[in-house]
Amino acid sequence: PFFVNRGGLPVDEPTWERMWRHVGRIHPEGDRVAQRIRGAADLPKIPIPSVPVFQPTTPIPERLEAVQRYIRELQYNHTGTQFFEIKKSRPLTGLMDLAKEMTKEALPIKCLEAVILGIYLTNNMTTLDRFPISFKTHFSGNYFRHIVLGVNFGGRYGALGISRREELMYKAPVFRTLSELIFDFEEAYRRCWHTLKKVKLGHCVSHDPHSVEQIEWKRSILDLDKLTREDFRKELERHARDMRLKIGKGTGPPSPTKDRKKDVSSPQRGQASPHRRNSRGDRRPSGEKKPADSKAMPDLNGYQIRV
Repeated sequence: PFFVNRGGLPVDEPTWERMWRHVGRIHPEGDRVAQRIRGAADLPKIPIPSVPVFQPTTPIPERLEAVQRYIRELQYNHTGTQFFEIKKSRPLTGLMDLAKEMTKEALPIKCLEAVILGIYLTNNMTTLDRFPISFKTHFSGNYFRHIVLGVNFGGRYGALGISRREELMYKAPVFRTLSELIFDFEEAYRRCWHTLKKVKLGHCVSHDPHSVEQIEWKRSILDLDKLTREDFRKELERHARDMRLKIGKGTGPPSPTKDRKKDVSSPQRGQASPHRRNSRGDRRPSGEKKPADSKAMPDLNGYQIRV
C-alpha cells in the first residue's frame, strides 16, 4: 500500500524507479507485481495529509502540535526502502528543497526525514530554537539509533519526530531544562527495555531556508558509560547554556552571499586603516578564505561558533 500514488497525484520518476527496483530485487515476482500495480486503474485513493498553515496569532505550542500531527499522518516507513536520500553534509538550503519534495510526494518517512521535515515546517517560527538530538541504545545484543528534533520555546524544551514507539517522538515543550527532556527519553527507552548508551546534541539550526551553512549534528557527544549521573546532567546543561549564548549573539551567520556584501571595505580607506584591517579579520571566518591545508569545503560551522 505504500507504493500507491496518494490521491492519484504524480510522483517524481526517480523516487518511483527506486521503489520498483527494490520490489524487483526482494520479491520473487517483483517485476510482474510492479507492472500490475502500475497498470491498475481501480486502486483506492489514499488521502494526502495537508501541510499545516497557521494564522499569525496561532500560539507556538499549537503550531508544534499541528506539525507533529502532519508528520504522524505521513506514517512511519516500515518497507525497508529509504524513499528520500538524506546526506547530513548537505547545506541547509538543499535539505529544505528535499523537505519540500517530501510534502509533495507524501510518502512514509523515518526519523531522520522527520527531523528535516520538522525544520522545514518550523522555519517561520523565529522565536523557536531547533536542534538535533541523537540517541544510541542497546537491546538484546544489538545497538539502535534514533534522532528527533529538539525544540526550545520560552525556556521550555520539547521534541518533534517520528518513531515506531509513541513515547519516542513528540514531546510537548513543557520541560524546564534540557536534562529533564533527555531523562524523559531515557525513561521511555527503559520502558522499551533499551539501555541508553550515547546522546549526541547539535547546535541551533538557522531559520533561513536559503542558508548554505551545514547543520551541526553533534556538537556534544555524551557517553553514558563514561559519565556519572551528575556529570551527565551537567554536560547537558552546559550544552543548553552554550546554545543560549550563541542565540544571544544572533541566530547564526547569514549566508556567505550576504556576508560578502557586508565585508566589502570602502575603497576610500587606506591600507593602513585599522578599520580596514579589522574588516579583513572579519572576512576570514565567513568561509571565503580557508586555511591552506584544508581540502574540504569551508567550515561554516566554525564560523558559526566564532561569531
